[in-house]
Amino acid sequence: MSRQPAGAMPSGEAAPPAAAVADAVLLVHALAHPETLQRLPLPRWELLLRQARSAGLLARLAARLLERGPLQAVPAAPRAHLDAALLVAHAQHEEIRREAAHLRRALAPLGLQPVLLKGAAYVAAGLPAAQGRLFSDTDILVPHARVGDVERQLTLHGWRMDPGLSAYDQHYYRQWMHELPPMTHQRRFTVVDVHHALLPRTARQHPDTALLLAAACPSALEGVRVLAPADMVLHAMTHLLRNEEFSHGLRDLSDLDALLRRFGADAAFWPALAARARELALARELHYGLRAAHGLLGTPVPADALQAAAQAAPGVALQALMDALWSRALRCPHPRTRLPFTGVALALLYLRAHWLRMPPGLLLRHAWVKTRLLWNKTDTQAPARP
Repeated sequence: MSRQPAGAMPSGEAAPPAAAVADAVLLVHALAHPETLQRLPLPRWELLLRQARSAGLLARLAARLLERGPLQAVPAAPRAHLDAALLVAHAQHEEIRREAAHLRRALAPLGLQPVLLKGAAYVAAGLPAAQGRLFSDTDILVPHARVGDVERQLTLHGWRMDPGLSAYDQHYYRQWMHELPPMTHQRRFTVVDVHHALLPRTARQHPDTALLLAAACPSALEGVRVLAPADMVLHAMTHLLRNEEFSHGLRDLSDLDALLRRFGADAAFWPALAARARELALARELHYGLRAAHGLLGTPVPADALQAAAQAAPGVALQALMDALWSRALRCPHPRTRLPFTGVALALLYLRAHWLRMPPGLLLRHAWVKTRLLWNKTDTQAPARP
């Protein structure tokens, strides 16, 4: 991993103008130093907007610029894209607030308060990580013992699972995974993901959901809770680093950066984070997450916090390999930012995610069944021969 994080400058040095930075780090530099965009030429603005859109960070870039004042300082053509992205983000945030209220009412008869996860939680808690954050669904965490009750209540209130989901996929979700199949509301077409754990039931680590729910905090939305700060950070790291695909890798790393900057302003947060990672069996994820955020985005992490997390580091050779993989996967997906062997890195991380998700025997069985289902689907969709 790079010793000098992209977008970060040594203490006391001014950041160079964005026009002078390499194409590969233009988006990261712009997010870290929006003040350097003042004299960016239009061709570079076009590249920056393309990178930001490909990473799902266009609205966040607009929000960072808006922190410095009205967007009138931005040339008219790129400003139109930034304004539109902010409107979409604002509309989605309002939708999240409405969905949270619908979920609260749906689960009230069970005596359960929904615990929002990921982007919805950032909005509910009013965190900086919500700025410019876009969504495809609302994620909630509930006790495993109440999953059936929650599913029935949501069904009564208009949410349905995809009727085309195969019997095998239903079994896969319900027996092995940490969540139900996505449920879509039949009138609003909003999607909710019901989680009962942070990691699949077949994974090697099993953070105790009861500990997460017990520590959950009230949010700014009535009757809705969010994870405690340390748990929110650890979930962001786990979701990012245990995923099998990284199309939103930089966006999720940017979320993590915003969370660490916000919560890390309290010096007591860092030892509490390390202790909680050990308690939840997520010490390796904490090490990788802090190292990636600090190394790739320049997130300010105290040296002693990095050293404490490094107690869970792998051996030197594996660490070097993982640094190479993260530095390729956790980038903007735009072609101008790709490093050599990015495709290989993404393939290896895909295999790693499934290896950590299932024991070998179950993984081989799952791969075989999914391959057969794909073959059968391809055969049934093939045009008949004349």
